[in-house]
Amino acid sequence: QVQLVESGGGLVQPGGSLRLSCAASGSVFNINVMGWYRQAPGKERELVAGITSGGSTNYADSVKGRFTISRDNAKNTVYLQMNSLKPEDTAVYYCKLTYSTKYNYWGQGTQVTVSS
Repeated sequence: QVQLVESGGGLVQPGGSLRLSCAASGSVFNINVMGWYRQAPGKERELVAGITSGGSTNYADSVKGRFTISRDNAKNTVYLQMNSLKPEDTAVYYCKLTYSTKYNYWGQGTQVTVSS
């Protein structure tokens, strides 16, 4: 069993920054993909960024150049550095881990609110 614990959300002014963390524990397979998703009120959950064990990344077009995903494999932790935040970034952010394609685990979600 895998548990994902997220932290780092909060309230920030437009143009500000936040760093989200997600720590995985339990029986984690060494080859996996971790990512961040977000869901705003009335909207479907969408992929924000993903990263493989080897460090390959992908980003949603809306966050390219502003967000950076990274991971520490030794700590089984993934991070999302969010800069130049905009009100439209407001959402609940969820961490996800996938291995062997069919095994998926989700974090509890952390609220990010960007408002003046």
